[in-house]
Amino acid sequence: MDSGLDGDGRRQEAERDVPGLIVIVEAGRPAAVPLAVPPRGLELGRGVPEGRFADDDQVSRAHARAGVDGRAFTFVDLGSRNGSFVDGARLDRELTRPAPALLRLGRSLLWAVHDVRPFALGGRHPGDAPGPVLGGLLTRAFGEIALASKAGDTLLIVGESGSGKELAARAFHEAKHGSGSAAPFVAVNCAAIPEGLAERLLFGARRGAYSGAIDAEGHVQQADGGTLFLDEIAELDPLVQAKLLRVLETREVLALGATRARAVDIRICAATHKNVREEVGAGRFRQDLYYRIGRPEVRVPPLRERIDEIPWLVQRAVYEVDAALEASVTLIESCALRPWPGNVRELLREVRGAGHAALAAGERVVLPEHLAPDAGMPLPTSMPPDDEPVIAANVDDAAIEQALAAHAGNVTQAARALGLHRNQLRRRLAKRKDE
Repeated sequence: MDSGLDGDGRRQEAERDVPGLIVIVEAGRPAAVPLAVPPRGLELGRGVPEGRFADDDQVSRAHARAGVDGRAFTFVDLGSRNGSFVDGARLDRELTRPAPALLRLGRSLLWAVHDVRPFALGGRHPGDAPGPVLGGLLTRAFGEIALASKAGDTLLIVGESGSGKELAARAFHEAKHGSGSAAPFVAVNCAAIPEGLAERLLFGARRGAYSGAIDAEGHVQQADGGTLFLDEIAELDPLVQAKLLRVLETREVLALGATRARAVDIRICAATHKNVREEVGAGRFRQDLYYRIGRPEVRVPPLRERIDEIPWLVQRAVYEVDAALEASVTLIESCALRPWPGNVRELLREVRGAGHAALAAGERVVLPEHLAPDAGMPLPTSMPPDDEPVIAANVDDAAIEQALAAHAGNVTQAARALGLHRNQLRRRLAKRKDE
């Protein structure tokens, strides 16, 4: 039967978002199951839908219902025995909430998202096995990286500190050379290079080039036949940027003090947390180098956009402390509700700390209270006086909601995590209530 759609119409239909829920914890165990929410809504309970939650003895047979209206989700508890929770707060009436939102039923967690399709990509979730944890968005980014590896010999990775840019660079390297290849992968943190040493460290030197110089290969020579990963490339001195551009254009490197250039076969993967176009406009990054390495560009999403990875990462961090420890679903929920400005690096460090705190208290289950109160929260800004009536401008309503959810509604702890005085936060909450 003819649907009445032409080719463009079918393409637009296929490209529409599919709103739904991602089961990220099921009966206390990390999971990765996308569930589309149909127009009539989706009932959730033991065995519904498709046998989900049958192993969760804290989920009622008819527990909750989720619906979607445009860009917003509606949640209602169906008289469950243990209650339903949205973003950490008990659901006592029908609630409408824009995505993303976090729904807890018993010992299970579901993440409401605008589009479940990226989360059906089959990412790797190895639990306590070695290797990376790849959620839906990271799997999609790695797919883009694989395509970029076929398109050329450079890649620019952008993303926040701790989000996994080196992991992405290794994926670029492996897409070209294969996993387990002997081809070198040389990682350099440009921000950590001492001032005045970048040229010698990158391009090498010959005996006599300067006082005390000896023959030494640079990172470029070490990466010959493989990949040179330049993390935080925007921190490189402009003069060194010019020499790097010449290496890319000529495929030769001239060490300090050398009279003859050496041919090199390298791929350059650069990364930065800065906006490189803005750095070019400000004169801090060479325009010609940007045009050489700025495309293709792949963005590594921050952890707060990759909530489906958090249960696996939390499980791994707890297991590393003690294999007999258990991560509670409320611990995972609390972690998922925090923005983690330090991303994966910060999450793993703080959860390990929570694991040690649980052990010190003689407990075998890691709970939210074992986390530091400000773990995963924005760094505090300068504190205004107690009677200052104006709340910090960079603290928006979403950040306030996240902080309150992460600290179970405790205003004092939420204010501390936001870098505010508790009276400031109380005034803001009172103002919102009056509006």
